[in-house]
Amino acid sequence: MRHPRILVFSGSIRGGSYNTQLAALVAKQLVLADADVTRISLADYPMPLYDGDQEREKGVPEAAHKLKRLMQEHQGVFIACPEYNTAITPLLKNTLDWISRLNDPGEPPAAAFKNRVFAIGSASTGALGGIRGLIGMRTILEVGLGALLIPDMVMVPNAAEAFDDKGDLRNERSMALLNTLVKRLITETQARV
Repeated sequence: MRHPRILVFSGSIRGGSYNTQLAALVAKQLVLADADVTRISLADYPMPLYDGDQEREKGVPEAAHKLKRLMQEHQGVFIACPEYNTAITPLLKNTLDWISRLNDPGEPPAAAFKNRVFAIGSASTGALGGIRGLIGMRTILEVGLGALLIPDMVMVPNAAEAFDDKGDLRNERSMALLNTLVKRLITETQARV
């Protein structure tokens, strides 16, 4: 059986981001499960704040085109979603908005979000592990963009103390959620290889 290709990134570009640590851990676990993983930083795909007038005058930024193509080269996508004021980061929302504007002739709306499997997780210094932001992200991906999103999520509470020196999670419950998510993402993406 061919190995599924899975794209992994964080909705944060902040130095020392716990969600970037979570993305790294998910990428590591996916590789251990024989996935072909591509891990990126949104810092490498800069885009201006979405503006319909700018889109009409200048078109969609080249970074959005590159990221859309990259997403379409993968059967699965994992996004680590930081929670800002009970929602996702402006960076992540802006990125999704720009990519959703790209549709080649014959493609459905929000084409980059179709025919692949998405999974999400969050690390937060709070006790809830970013669950409120993940609920909003589910709405954006499933309802807004029509993406197939697995039901399993990983939430990492108290993120400042959550990771050990090897980048693994100290909390057994969080690690079990992560492992369940990885297995489900592998299973669902293998069906698309």
